[in-house]
Amino acid sequence: QVQLVESGGGLVQPGGSLRLSCAASGRTFSIYAMGWFRQAPGKEREFLATIYWSDESTNYADSVKGRFTISRDNAKNTVLLQMNSLKPEDTAVYYCAAKAKGVGTWSYWGQGTQVTVSS
Repeated sequence: QVQLVESGGGLVQPGGSLRLSCAASGRTFSIYAMGWFRQAPGKEREFLATIYWSDESTNYADSVKGRFTISRDNAKNTVLLQMNSLKPEDTAVYYCAAKAKGVGTWSYWGQGTQVTVSS
């Protein structure tokens, strides 16, 4: 099993920045990739970004490309999401997830952290 704990959410003004963290513990050696998702009220969960454990290559959704950056802190088994130029429509609960080697689905999820962009 892999446990994921997000932190760093909060209230920020439009145009501001936030950095989310996701700390992984447990069987972290089994991780193939980690990603960030979000879900706004009344909307489906949306993929944002992923980072692959082996080479730290990344992929982004078009909606956040150029504004959000996913990275990994190897020493701490932590994945970061730097969010810049935030907009009110970025308001959502943000979740991190992990995909295990040999498994095609996102098997592990954190509890989520609220991000609110408002003046």
